[in-house]
Amino acid sequence: MVTLIENPSIIEAAGNKPKIIKEFIGKVNSNTDAVSIAKMESPAGWVEPGQTPEFDEYTVVLKGEVQVKTREKVFLVKAGQAIITPAGEWVQYSTPGDRGAEYIAICLPAFSPDRVKRDES
Repeated sequence: MVTLIENPSIIEAAGNKPKIIKEFIGKVNSNTDAVSIAKMESPAGWVEPGQTPEFDEYTVVLKGEVQVKTREKVFLVKAGQAIITPAGEWVQYSTPGDRGAEYIAICLPAFSPDRVKRDES
């Protein structure tokens, strides 16, 4: 069955500053467990807790820059670039500096709070 997604759902984000997550496809907006597709709008200086998710994440940066830190390296992903983070890899996303970022995140299987495995503070 073909399904039109008329509007995204706004999902509450983790981190030190408010970040907007617009889920178009996923567990919340379309009851889809296999994949989630969301547009992220994160402000300058935003940092989320580290996590070891149980999903692969494919991130395409549309505007600004997103920093992706792993245990081995820090990547600065600029507009027009993408990064793949595999399930089970510790990562931490942020938008350092004085500009925010807009990016698309695709998670396989779909993002959910019980699959993200955030670091405990």
